[in-house]
Amino acid sequence: MSEATDSSRMITTSAADFDVLVVGFGPTGAVAAGMLGRLGHRTLVIDRLNDIYEKPRAIALDHEIFRYFDNMGLAAAISPHVEPFTVSEHFGVDGQLIRRVDMVARPYPLGYTPSMVFSQPPVEAVLRRHAVSFPRVRAELGVELVDLTERSGHVEAKLKQPDGRTRLVTARYVIGCDGASSTVRQIAGLALEDLIFDEPWLVVDMLLHEGAHAKLPRNSAQFCNPARPVSFIIGPKNHRRFEIMLLPGEDPRQMEQPDNVWRLLAPWLTPQDGELWRAAAYRFHALVADVWRNGRVLIAGDAAHQQPPFIGQGMCQGLRDATNLVWKLDRVLKGASPDTLLDTYTAERKQHVIELTGKIKAIGQSICERDVVAARRRDAEILAQGGGRTLSITRQEIIPPLRSGFLAERETPARGSLFPQPQITIAGKTCLLDQVTGPGWGVFIDGRSRDAPSLMSLCAGNSEMAAAAIAQGSGSAPSQLEETDGVLGDWFDRHGVSAAIVRPDHYVFGTTRNAQELGELLRELDRRFHALSGERQGTMAAAG
Repeated sequence: MSEATDSSRMITTSAADFDVLVVGFGPTGAVAAGMLGRLGHRTLVIDRLNDIYEKPRAIALDHEIFRYFDNMGLAAAISPHVEPFTVSEHFGVDGQLIRRVDMVARPYPLGYTPSMVFSQPPVEAVLRRHAVSFPRVRAELGVELVDLTERSGHVEAKLKQPDGRTRLVTARYVIGCDGASSTVRQIAGLALEDLIFDEPWLVVDMLLHEGAHAKLPRNSAQFCNPARPVSFIIGPKNHRRFEIMLLPGEDPRQMEQPDNVWRLLAPWLTPQDGELWRAAAYRFHALVADVWRNGRVLIAGDAAHQQPPFIGQGMCQGLRDATNLVWKLDRVLKGASPDTLLDTYTAERKQHVIELTGKIKAIGQSICERDVVAARRRDAEILAQGGGRTLSITRQEIIPPLRSGFLAERETPARGSLFPQPQITIAGKTCLLDQVTGPGWGVFIDGRSRDAPSLMSLCAGNSEMAAAAIAQGSGSAPSQLEETDGVLGDWFDRHGVSAAIVRPDHYVFGTTRNAQELGELLRELDRRFHALSGERQGTMAAAG
């Protein structure tokens, strides 16, 4: 894994330089670095490029991800670059509307617009500025990872500086957020599993001129035309994206050329209607790493998985990785939990990625159907699912819960799902729940329950756990928080529970119906937090 070095070209630094080395300063790496910095960990984040890529790649995010941004204090800075995602209308062989993919209705379950589009370059700039605002976070650009060697208690990383010299730094853990061709993944020997989807597409981003909007659909669209499937996405302001399937025999590099791009866009636009911002050919893959951890080295984002973009979840998955991993790594670095807690990262995120990718593949394969007879059958089946009318689904129902990992041992209602975020009235002002309780571990109690006082008393003195009883209406007890929209009350009623223990990433650890069950669940959580376990031995080869 390591190689001989020329000592005359090597800069060596002292041992244990950093708690975490983050390789890759894209959105996933920037979020990981920022969260680690907020928690006080010495973090070095590197990127081989000298600046942010100036053209858009990701275009969609959802309310779960915006909730993380808000927890980071970035909602106001990011909001100018975000707009609601319009409904996506799917059109069949004969141009008929067969399916609508929308977002859940108000009151919004997490407090934000459930589906959004955004402009990646300025949002990525906000995330980077946030990360380096912490005194214990350092960012180095134009720096490339060359090798990793696991030692006792740390990882030694060889970095190539912009001037060509190499340098050794050490970190207790390494997170590879370095993209689909991840150097970290390759060095760590983490293999990819093929989830069987491989289609060539051309992604075209445009900046429309004034007046050209009228030529385009009013909503985002999927043209499920067997002759050539096309996706159309309405981005922020005058940004529009076309994703166009390439046909057998078409050279991807040639199809990126402006003349060919405009030929493909001819059914909608001419060169006078806008400016080509980016045209890039991709193979839409479905891949996932078999294991996301090798000793003290972990991977996240595109380094760990790639999936087709048909419901815009690529970047969202990477940021879910970061938030899932950071709260666990924080506990391990602080000595509050054993190193084995990190094993739940693969268990949780891999299964979630595989399940969501399966749903995305099914949608993608439906869109990509090239056989006319099969496509007409598809159209009829989708319409039949809608009772003979246009089928309507939401993007949110496509996203699965966590199925396994650091969750309550007993399966309880809503375990592994995202906990809602109601609007709260406090001191005459309205805000969101996280702004009152913070993003750490929490116990949330149905304030309408007769057991609410005893449930709250069970949480007294637990310094790791924020506790709040919440009810709607002016009749709330003085010790309770008052919600204004009924989101949380409806959630408790729907699941038939009176309390929920919620993780820092807002996933439900478990739910309970009464004080006895809550006491048992709190004891289980404490036991699993502090279970005695020998430190996991790294499997990466040591240097010879």
